[in-house]
Amino acid sequence: MTAEKIKGPASYFPSIEKKYGRSIGDWQALVRQRYPARHMELVDFLKNEHGMGHGHANALVAHTLAEDKRAAS
Repeated sequence: MTAEKIKGPASYFPSIEKKYGRSIGDWQALVRQRYPARHMELVDFLKNEHGMGHGHANALVAHTLAEDKRAAS
């Protein structure tokens, strides 16, 4: 049995946790505290306030916003 490869923004999650020392849940909580900010405002927040790279910040924000949109439907 083979594990399905993780695709999309979530594929960045292991390296985000390793590089920045917080769980994805912690990062998502920080993003959600900034609502109702727009996507790029949230990306800039992670980059400027937490030193996160653009790709990691964008992946985290995109995944969090999509997850919350699905939960609201």
